[in-house]
Amino acid sequence: MRWPLLGAALLVVAPAGLHAQRIRASQEAYVRQKVGETWLEVHYRRPTARGRELFGGIVGWGRTWTPGADTATTLKLSAPIRIEEHSLPAGTYSVWMIPDSTGPWTVIFSRAQPVFHIPYPGEEQDQLRLTVTPQPATAMETLAFYFSRVDGADATLAMHWGTTVVPMRIHTGP
Repeated sequence: MRWPLLGAALLVVAPAGLHAQRIRASQEAYVRQKVGETWLEVHYRRPTARGRELFGGIVGWGRTWTPGADTATTLKLSAPIRIEEHSLPAGTYSVWMIPDSTGPWTVIFSRAQPVFHIPYPGEEQDQLRLTVTPQPATAMETLAFYFSRVDGADATLAMHWGTTVVPMRIHTGP
């Protein structure tokens, strides 16, 4: 009778030890916001700077990158929106950026999703490409998406990591 109890104890202990080994450095996050009558949801993993050079370092200038880690970051829209004066239909998109050291960044919303964070799925999957001028900001150790402004049918969605913020102006409704 002792063997089944010993076996059961091992089964209880082993998964707990394995669970601790599986904690990811880049934790999963969601930000969900209603703007006007439209729900917007960003789902991503949050990499941490840990003293590394971010843009121009681990994220190369001119290279397509998903702002996050592991699975590509997604933006889910319950209705069509206008983002930086461009139309984006309702649906779910993977989000990609091309940082530029001297000018605006390219932001890409791809129909390819769910996908891993590398490689970029290719231009043939792009729903929308737009340019956004990054802004300097106070340091943010862990990558974050947030709505820095929400006012009726208008909002600003920001990607913030290190000392860089990429703000994207959004309008919902007619």
